[in-house]
Amino acid sequence: MSVLLSRLLADDAALPRGAEDAAISGLTADSRQVKPGFLFAALPGTKVDGAEFIPQAIKAGAAAVIAGTSAASVPQASPILIKAENPHQLFARIASRFAGSQPDIVVAVTGTNGKTSVAAFVRQIWQSMGFRAASIGTVGIVGPAGEEYLAHTTPDPVKLHHTLAGLALDHVTHLAMEASSHGLAQFRLDGVRLAAAGFTNLTRDHLDYHATFEDYFAAKMRLFSELLPEGATAVINADTDIAKDVVARAKAHGLTIFTVGEKGSGIKLVSSQRDGFGQRLVLATASGQHEIYLPLVGDFQVSNALVAAGLVIATGGEEVLAVHALESLKGAKGRLDLVAHSEKGAPIFVDYAHTPDALEKAVLALKPYVKRKLAVVFGAGGDRDKGKRPQMGAIVARLADIPYVTDDNPRSEDPAVIRAEVMAACPGGIDIGDRALAIRTAVDALEEGDILLVAGKGHEPGQAIGGKVLPFSDHDAVRAAVAQEDYHG
Repeated sequence: MSVLLSRLLADDAALPRGAEDAAISGLTADSRQVKPGFLFAALPGTKVDGAEFIPQAIKAGAAAVIAGTSAASVPQASPILIKAENPHQLFARIASRFAGSQPDIVVAVTGTNGKTSVAAFVRQIWQSMGFRAASIGTVGIVGPAGEEYLAHTTPDPVKLHHTLAGLALDHVTHLAMEASSHGLAQFRLDGVRLAAAGFTNLTRDHLDYHATFEDYFAAKMRLFSELLPEGATAVINADTDIAKDVVARAKAHGLTIFTVGEKGSGIKLVSSQRDGFGQRLVLATASGQHEIYLPLVGDFQVSNALVAAGLVIATGGEEVLAVHALESLKGAKGRLDLVAHSEKGAPIFVDYAHTPDALEKAVLALKPYVKRKLAVVFGAGGDRDKGKRPQMGAIVARLADIPYVTDDNPRSEDPAVIRAEVMAACPGGIDIGDRALAIRTAVDALEEGDILLVAGKGHEPGQAIGGKVLPFSDHDAVRAAVAQEDYHG
């Protein structure tokens, strides 16, 4: 398949003279993947400038190159060079036009925590209404054809738009996707035709990438201030400190506001009461009051469920059906998953919590169920915001009875140094670097009335150590420990 360059550029960039009949057969931002007839995006990055690889792309047969305005001109008789003020954004829009189709209704959700759950819940609600639905995010692509793991929460534009076109070809009409701060800052979602967007919360995360917390917030807000078309709906969790700022930015862009939560007006949480590993909720909406049972643990899951219902309602879903569909929700993989019970009946949960706020919420969600002791196995990632490490250690030291400090994804850092930085704020912690051994030790120590939380990696199928990703699953490690079997990934 080839597409005219003029069609791909549309009005986003001027078509160079003599390029009227140029056709593009593929797209990539990786010079190693260039084939004859491809368009190569020489994107400037935080560590490497893609312009350095233009010669390799030319040698491989690139028909056109996109680069920043500072890139050097290419030799005469070389590929067409298109310089842009924002080559990332231009490339994303080109990827959208090259792929063509998208599901009829696409919604996105952003925030520090809860994105995966909201996307999964929206998909489930739509499915309960009879729509052919899918979700894209941290756990991968989940849809009628099954599941596919993704390396990034928000895939690069070529992968993302290829995926959207594939879902549309599979007759998926409704799609919910996560919008990460990295994906928004790098313009990966530009070109996605969004019908509505949701906001969960904002707490410390990714300050290894974003210069300041304000920059992190600004990246999130691109979803509302730039990507949502005027008149579309912003579904906002009203019970966060920053909700007023989000509402103000959304209103300034001409968006319709739909708030949820105790302070919400679209879906107001009137009351909640714990009932087993679930909660009984009273909700007030435009159609009246609804009493439902939400089969999920934790106040944060109430917020996630209400944002999900709001997104469905905002895109035409019948309100009563959306609200009562919450009664059949299943948690996303690795989000307070009840994986197993120990030999003495103690429940063991796995959760993806890897930020201070998410870790605190997960621990607090389980504390009401603890009759004896709460044990937590956790760690912190390498090559990431080091400021989170003592915060996470202090949270577990304060809220849990038995902290086990272990390796998360140390990446290129010395795992022992990371654990020491966590342990500095968690003096009662038990330091066990081997994650499988830490889980086994915690499981073996469980008594009746205890609860164990294994936090940090959730759904992840591997552990990043050095330059490798070794097979590792918290779910499988827990099951092996319960069965008294060795686990080696």
